[in-house]
Amino acid sequence: MQLRNSSSRYGLVSILLHWGVALVVFGLFALGLWMVDLDYYDTWRKAAPDLHKSIGLTLFAVMVVRVVWRFISPPPPALSAQSRLVQWGAKFGHLFLYVGLFAVMFAGYLISTADGVGIPVFDLFEVPALISSIPDQADVAGAVHEYLAWALVIFAGFHALAALKHHFIDRDATLTRMLGRD
Repeated sequence: MQLRNSSSRYGLVSILLHWGVALVVFGLFALGLWMVDLDYYDTWRKAAPDLHKSIGLTLFAVMVVRVVWRFISPPPPALSAQSRLVQWGAKFGHLFLYVGLFAVMFAGYLISTADGVGIPVFDLFEVPALISSIPDQADVAGAVHEYLAWALVIFAGFHALAALKHHFIDRDATLTRMLGRD
């Protein structure tokens, strides 16, 4: 399998970035839901948020790589059999997923740095708190983070359903291209 995208399918790098980001996003969502209900005496009360933040910041770096990779190796063009509406919907949907992911991560950063303290990443280094003076920063960013996370996960579910519709009903190559097959 080639590393770069071709005119007919995605390459290995794009495939790994796509499915890896999807797994991490759903994992972070599950971890987030679980950790907010931990009680004060739970041994994971500090460790779970620290893990969530570290994985989230790592995901940010991977998403930057993913955006750069899209410029280095552009995705295959839309299938000619797809209507303009479907093509526009796909472009809008992908844009929403990219912008939404960056926005939810930025909101998470604002929550974590509201007290002016940096974020340790797997205890290897610390991301500094550059923004910490916004009124009600943690509360507002927390609400944005939560609602946007829900919106992204729901939208990603529709994204998956659309891919399955293309595969089983339309019988086109939309899904197989992201699986590395023509």
